Amino acid sequence: MLKMENVSKIYRTNLIETHALRKVDLHIGAGEFVSVTGPSGSGKTTFLNLAGLLETFEEGDFYLDGQNVKGLSDNQLSELRNEKIGFIFQSFNLLPELPLFDNVDVPLRYRGFNAKERKERIENALEIVGLSSRMQHLPTQLSGGQQQRVAIARAIAGQPKFLLADEPTGNLDSLMAQQVMELLEKINQQGTTIIMVTHDEQLARRAHRNIQIFDGQVSDLAKDQTDVLIQSE
Repeated sequence: MLKMENVSKIYRTNLIETHALRKVDLHIGAGEFVSVTGPSGSGKTTFLNLAGLLETFEEGDFYLDGQNVKGLSDNQLSELRNEKIGFIFQSFNLLPELPLFDNVDVPLRYRGFNAKERKERIENALEIVGLSSRMQHLPTQLSGGQQQRVAIARAIAGQPKFLLADEPTGNLDSLMAQQVMELLEKINQQGTTIIMVTHDEQLARRAHRNIQIFDGQVSDLAKDQTDVLIQSE
């Protein structure tokens, strides 16, 4: 469960204040698949950074899996983030000099898992994304869609409760984008809560519901509100 109550985020530079998010009230239940849309500069990235505990906020309360993160230290936030959250980025962020196995292994080493458990998690994650036969390949030997699937394997190997995806299909053609989306839906069906920022209207409509952000304000739309135009970048 992810719950924000009256959450605001303000960026300050000298005498200038920029209200990136304004009094956000939002509840995302366990196992939901939520898309986040809105024009460039609307606050989508800020929202995802707050949800991923990468940034703090000025006002309100934020509960992640039942724990209020307000006032936690950097170390506490890091520990909670590593345990509960997986990230997928548009640019894959794979290490080109490492084979797939080691790319997936990197965050698990930070978690302190022993070698046996890491191996089991890596092999299972690569099996889920359909790349178990290529675990010794380098990222440069793969297509863009395959690289994104490796990034997804890396994110789910830690068995997070929340998967945050920032434009996960932005660098892919339409066929590869559909394959990645189907994979995310499969992961969601297994119980992982997914929050996906996207500018693709068709992909956004495949989520359980859509969160629109405009000028730092959030509108929460049910999936069946098909008469509402999803604002794309």
